[in-house]
Amino acid sequence: MAKLDWIDITVPMPVDKPMQYFPDDPQPPKIERIYDVDKGDRVTMSQININSHNGTHIDSPLHFIYGGSSIDQMPLDTAVGPARVIEIKDDESIKVKELEPYNIGAGERILFKTQNSEKAYKGDKFVEDYVYMATETAHYLAERKIRLVGIDYITIGSYHDKQNIGETHETLLKNSVYILEMINLSGVEPGEYELLCLTLRMERGDAGPCRAILRPL
Repeated sequence: MAKLDWIDITVPMPVDKPMQYFPDDPQPPKIERIYDVDKGDRVTMSQININSHNGTHIDSPLHFIYGGSSIDQMPLDTAVGPARVIEIKDDESIKVKELEPYNIGAGERILFKTQNSEKAYKGDKFVEDYVYMATETAHYLAERKIRLVGIDYITIGSYHDKQNIGETHETLLKNSVYILEMINLSGVEPGEYELLCLTLRMERGDAGPCRAILRPL
């Protein structure tokens, strides 16, 4: 059988256009074309002004944990290998009750497909009421010793609950569960996939922008 095609689940980063970002960030991200051959310049070149959590990225323990490991210390196979896409029906949050039938086990890479993939990326404005991860779910996944969790919006935590944002991140990251945020799974069916995702090698990086692709197994 021929190998099935790769599916790009990375959220595009537009040039010379607004992009979505977390409202608490100190400044909006910006990618600006500074030279352009189409406008008569000798070369085309862009200036990238973003923080490490804009666009599709992976959080390292250093993001929330004092003395935590940085993104350049992340094991290379953390986001490379078999992964499972689980579709979440709950339109508020990812809850333990919905996950229990899946028998999530140690070492898994779990990507959650929620209604965010279809609804949250339609414009360049931040969507406040996205589906987030319930605090108890972070504890549940950490106890099962998964290696990576992915979600289809800017952050795993609730915009309206800063305690939830802090505890979900801290619980996962202190247990060496890396967090892949801002993926788009709108064209992806639930099931088993091969994940290929590598971040920029940022020294002492709290997170790393990345390109994430899936191929059905």
